Amino acid sequence: MYLSNKTNYEKFIFLRKEYSEFIFESFDYSFKDDGLHIVFEFSVDQKHHFSPSLLYPYNSHFTPKLKIEIEELNTLIFNMGMIELISYWKAICPKKIIVKPYKLTPSQIEFWKKIYYHGLGEFFYLNNIKTNIEDFVEISPEAENLAPKVEFIMSETEMIPIGGGKDSVVSLELIKGMKKEAVPLIMNPRGASLNSAYAAGYKDEDIIFIYRKIDKHLLELNSQGYLNGHTPFSAMLAFSGLIAGKLCNIPNMALSNESSANESTIAGEDINHQYSKTIEFESDFRNYVKENISEIFNYYSLLRPLSELQIAALFSLESKYNRVFRSCNVGSKTDSWCGKCPKCLFTFIMMSPFLTISELEQIFGKNLFQDEELLEYFKELSGISENKPFECVGTVDEVNIALAYTAQFVYKKDKIPYLLDYYLKTDKFKTFKNIDLNKALEQFDNEHFLNNSNFNFIKERLQWASSKR
Repeated sequence: MYLSNKTNYEKFIFLRKEYSEFIFESFDYSFKDDGLHIVFEFSVDQKHHFSPSLLYPYNSHFTPKLKIEIEELNTLIFNMGMIELISYWKAICPKKIIVKPYKLTPSQIEFWKKIYYHGLGEFFYLNNIKTNIEDFVEISPEAENLAPKVEFIMSETEMIPIGGGKDSVVSLELIKGMKKEAVPLIMNPRGASLNSAYAAGYKDEDIIFIYRKIDKHLLELNSQGYLNGHTPFSAMLAFSGLIAGKLCNIPNMALSNESSANESTIAGEDINHQYSKTIEFESDFRNYVKENISEIFNYYSLLRPLSELQIAALFSLESKYNRVFRSCNVGSKTDSWCGKCPKCLFTFIMMSPFLTISELEQIFGKNLFQDEELLEYFKELSGISENKPFECVGTVDEVNIALAYTAQFVYKKDKIPYLLDYYLKTDKFKTFKNIDLNKALEQFDNEHFLNNSNFNFIKERLQWASSKR
């Protein structure tokens, strides 16, 4: 199909005329010598077929001796398929999604339309696709029976997804500090996520691994000019965590999404690169699980009350992670900091009030404040430019609080690096120069799902971090 001469919006219109239905055909799974294998079957008008897969290897929590109700596992895998399918639907964007395995209630359909639409907000925006939540897709279930509910065993053990960045290891250390068992969960392990778990004292058999494999045909369509873009990975992690929780008898999943994830990426638009990390999605997911899957499973973000500044302060207490953590998407495959992207610069800015210049240079390999090529990203992060980068970065305000503090109190006046020298001449600096960093570290977002005991422990830990600065 010839698509190269069309704009992305023209492709969207053309493909929706050329193809009518995306079908969630079925799923299958089997327990083999190495763990649980899952395969989904998706198709588009019987012309394109996709068979993505998941592997949950055995570990010290999930063994071949596990006894599990087949219908319960069916429910969890079906729901995982409902979030997995959006990665394939977006290549062609048919007007209808047909769901064959189970029936969906009107409220379930509403939930899925919402996560698809907002989770693809960046995809629609960057591809200049004009649509709305009512018209972008129709979800049509064909089965007669709803998926049954699932039983979870009560426990205080917590699954902690580890991505390799600073946030997840802060969560890991907080849960351990609360004297609870913390079990790392890693999807498609890479150097930073593995090394972070190892630095925390875990061995491979103690870690819940999930291996997600994309169907090659999707990659072929991408290379042929079909539509492509960001999908809600954190939502995928949430549903894959439900399966892991059942296999490992762990009913709690503590995410590391902070309050700043709620801020829109595009000024004046309801478009958020981090939508599935927001409190809105967290609340929707909790309600969906309670109504349709389990009243016991507890999905929440441990860091939701905190800002990126507070997380950076807590991270500064854990020097054993300095050499192993990575927050750079560009360098993820090589386990490195690229030093050229907005995520690297943002992390450098957040850590600058809490680590020495020498410590930061050891982590990043250089002083990013001296890099003139990072000026445009610097403007975006600090709000001098209108829009934030399409990355998981904090709010404009907390970036400015960190910059104003660092420019005034970390560097000597005769040794101000390029980006901070630029910043000192801006109106942003004039606005934020008198804000007290210590007071900023005492501010919490009260919209969260933590219990009082956990929240109070985090407050105490943060007070200690502030006193160490």
